[in-house]
Amino acid sequence: MTQKQIALLAAFGSAALLLGAFMSQALGWAPCKMCLWQRWPHAAAVAVGGAVLLFGANRLLLALGSLSAFATAAIGVYHSGVELKLWQGPTSCTSSGAGLGGLSGSSLLPGGSEAPALVLCDTLTPFFLGLTMANYNAIFSVGLGLLWAWAATRN
Repeated sequence: MTQKQIALLAAFGSAALLLGAFMSQALGWAPCKMCLWQRWPHAAAVAVGGAVLLFGANRLLLALGSLSAFATAAIGVYHSGVELKLWQGPTSCTSSGAGLGGLSGSSLLPGGSEAPALVLCDTLTPFFLGLTMANYNAIFSVGLGLLWAWAATRN
C-alpha cells in the first residue's frame, strides 16, 4: 500500500467512527461533553485525509493525521478512566460537580422535547461486550494513529 492509500484508509476510519457516533446519537444515545470532545480530532483527521487526497501524502500531513488520531485516543482513555472513577473528570459534566446549586430556576424547568438530555461524563454505560463508546473510541483511535504513523514511515 502507498502512503496515500494508508492515509485515506485512516481518514476513512475516523469518518466511520464519526458516522457511528452521529448514528448512535440519532438513535437516542445522547453524548456527554467528553464524547463531543472526542469527535473534534476525528473531524480534523478527516480534513487531513481530504488534504492528502487533494495534495498528496507528505510527512507534515501524515504527522497531523497521526496527532489527530492519537489526540482522540487520549481523550477516550481519559474519558474511560472518568467512567471507571479512576480519576476525576471535569466538574461541569460529572457527578462530582456543584450539583443543582449553580443552576438558575429556568434551567431546572422542563424545556419540552427540544431540551437536550443531560448525560454525565462519569456514567458507565456499556455499549457492546461490556465496553463503553469511549473505550471503543480509544481502542480504534490508537489503531488509526498507528496507521497514520505507518504511512509516515513508508517510502
